[in-house]
Amino acid sequence: MSAGDRLEAAFFDRSVHEVAPELVGCTLAIGDCAGVIVETEAYDATDPACHAFGGRTARNEVLFGPPGRAYVYLSYGVHSLLNAVAEPEGSAAAVLIRALEPVAGLERMRERRGREDELCSGPGRLTEALGVGLELNGSGLDSPPFELLAPERGWGSVEVVAGPRIGITKAVELPWRYCAAGDPHVSRPRL
Repeated sequence: MSAGDRLEAAFFDRSVHEVAPELVGCTLAIGDCAGVIVETEAYDATDPACHAFGGRTARNEVLFGPPGRAYVYLSYGVHSLLNAVAEPEGSAAAVLIRALEPVAGLERMRERRGREDELCSGPGRLTEALGVGLELNGSGLDSPPFELLAPERGWGSVEVVAGPRIGITKAVELPWRYCAAGDPHVSRPRL
């Protein structure tokens, strides 16, 4: 895969624990707004914090595949959160996109967020800034309105650090949170 290449569904058809760190540095665009992914978290069906842990339901059906789809759900009745379904169909795994470094459409993001800073530092903030809602649940990440591109030059050499996930109450200790080391757009607490 070369810098700037569009990520295809096949990119996601492997272990969520490979996909999650490799998404750091990729560019995610929705319409005219875009950012570089600087933080992700991995979730799989063996994980009690994963929505698929208790089995297949109408709410989590998208998690079971096919890979390369958007799994969007409402968190605490407030924020839509964006996940990328990974692993072979039937496996039930996804990568939560936690934070972006905004690179395009900043004025639109500021309008949506009603603020100047911390536009995409956290999963609820980034979906609000990008205009992601439940209507995108099940959409292919390789087709409009999504565009997901391989890291541009320079991002491929960024150190990715792993640590415990945040914002959950189960299996917090698992080191399945991946961040661009030292990036100021990563959500707090920073790794």
